[in-house]
Amino acid sequence: MKVKTILMFVATAVAAISLSACGAKKAAKMGVVAQSSEVLTKTAPVELVDVAQTIDFTTTLLPYKKNFVTPQMSLRIDEIRVEVGDHVKKDQIVATLDKNQYNQSAVQLRNAEQNLARMKSVYEAGGVSRSQIDEIETSVTVLRETVANLERNIELRSPIDGVITGRYNEPGDLFAMAGNADGGIGVLQVMQIDRLKAVVAISEKYYPQVYKGMKVSVTADVYPDKEIEGVVNIVYPAINTATHTFNVEVIVPNAKEILRPGMFARTEFNMGVRESLVVPDVAVQKQMGVNDRYVYVVKDGVAERRVVEVGRQVGSRVEILSGVAAGEEVAVTALSKIKNGTAVKVVE
Repeated sequence: MKVKTILMFVATAVAAISLSACGAKKAAKMGVVAQSSEVLTKTAPVELVDVAQTIDFTTTLLPYKKNFVTPQMSLRIDEIRVEVGDHVKKDQIVATLDKNQYNQSAVQLRNAEQNLARMKSVYEAGGVSRSQIDEIETSVTVLRETVANLERNIELRSPIDGVITGRYNEPGDLFAMAGNADGGIGVLQVMQIDRLKAVVAISEKYYPQVYKGMKVSVTADVYPDKEIEGVVNIVYPAINTATHTFNVEVIVPNAKEILRPGMFARTEFNMGVRESLVVPDVAVQKQMGVNDRYVYVVKDGVAERRVVEVGRQVGSRVEILSGVAAGEEVAVTALSKIKNGTAVKVVE
């Protein structure tokens, strides 16, 4: 009885071994391989390269010049010859004012000049004194200045080439020396926009790198694919003690007038080149819940988690400011399977 039991046990064991062997062979035929404890990964070296130190600053575009067309005295407006959006030339007449006061003063001037001519003849004949002639000449001079001033004011001219951007009165209005909707005093506002300017506040640490004539890349938010080359025109000499920044005026070409004053823009300054460590951007991971960035440095078949400080994006690579050294290898694949201390095998 015992012999029979032993024989049955042996037969069962042999059958199990046979089934196991058959299963392994079948798995091998189907391409299933026993899983290794090592994680297969590819690596890339930490490289030291020259990286352009470009800094972006946001700003608002401003007109190159802005003027309010303003008479020097309160007169009734006779005619306005332009509308908002019209292009004007320097010294073009854009409005006229009431001429009654001018006409009256011009008549007074002509009468005074005629009287002066008569009195000079009398003076030469000895009929009046020199002081009387001087008094009349003074009156004529004052009238001439009054007429000239009135003449300048009855014809309002644009002080610059530009575009009319504000109209604050209508014909028949009595012009008053009071502020308008745009914070100025005038009948009209004109702006030069064939070039614009941008005033940018830059951190004081970059003061040595910024200079007049420096090229600046300018991009307006409404035209994100159109990059325009601006030029630094003024580097303000004083540092703001509250923000520790200094202002820089950038001139932005705008011959086709596609940009407009008030548009939001981004300016990119190239502050030079610096040798920096870079790694492929896929190697840098972000820790959930915090802002820490880290990479896995592979050495002697083991992955080591390193917290790194990242800088700017350089194409498909990212600048590393601290945490790794040049020549070290970082994992770039199978990162979801790697932990600190994981055994890894580097594959090509």
